Amino acid sequence: MGFPGVRGVLTDGRGSAPAPGVDREILEHRIISALATIREALGCTLHQALDVFAERYEELRRDRRDDFALGRDEYGRGFHS
Repeated sequence: MGFPGVRGVLTDGRGSAPAPGVDREILEHRIISALATIREALGCTLHQALDVFAERYEELRRDRRDDFALGRDEYGRGFHS
């Protein structure tokens, strides 16, 4: 990932979230807010935050798929980075 050791330290109690609260933001389709939270917590670039976001999104889709209000096809609709 590019941030060794960081993900294990900054968790929200339900796995290896990259920053506190980011799982909730991802699950609630608050993409911009999640990216800002990741950038602030990790001190990374927007590009790096997008990579972290994408990885965590896939982990959540795998482990907590019933917690998503939107399906995979609808989730990123209208968001262009």
